[in-house]
Amino acid sequence: MKTIFLKYLSVALASTLKFFGGPITGVILKLTWIETAICSAIGMMFTVLVLTYIGSGIRELIQKRRKSKPKKFTRINRIAVNIWKRFGIIGIAFLTPPLFTPLFGPILAVAFRVPKHSIFMWMTLSAIIWGLGISYIAHKVHFIQDWIK
Repeated sequence: MKTIFLKYLSVALASTLKFFGGPITGVILKLTWIETAICSAIGMMFTVLVLTYIGSGIRELIQKRRKSKPKKFTRINRIAVNIWKRFGIIGIAFLTPPLFTPLFGPILAVAFRVPKHSIFMWMTLSAIIWGLGISYIAHKVHFIQDWIK
């Protein structure tokens, strides 16, 4: 019981920083693709939860300690603003796992002043969809590699 909990925790922790880390960890630890998907989504949502509530505080702290003005027009900022203008929170949430990472996506949503309930709803949906898809693909690729050997 303790070892399975540690496996779940490992997958969730791997997904807190980089979403693709969870499915890879789940394959390595020989979890099912459903277990991997659920734990990956939970890991991402933990980061979303923490950053949504303390994201504005972090932004203010960084602004106070910053010695020079940040660049306003970086490549990533342009991409984020274009996605925001076209798709709003749905686009930001959908692209958080593959592009923005669980760290930058919620901070971006907070910066655009999206209501917290919208952030949670769309990020949860995105985490579940991406978790299921990536976990399924990772397990199938691993199965095919084992089968070829």
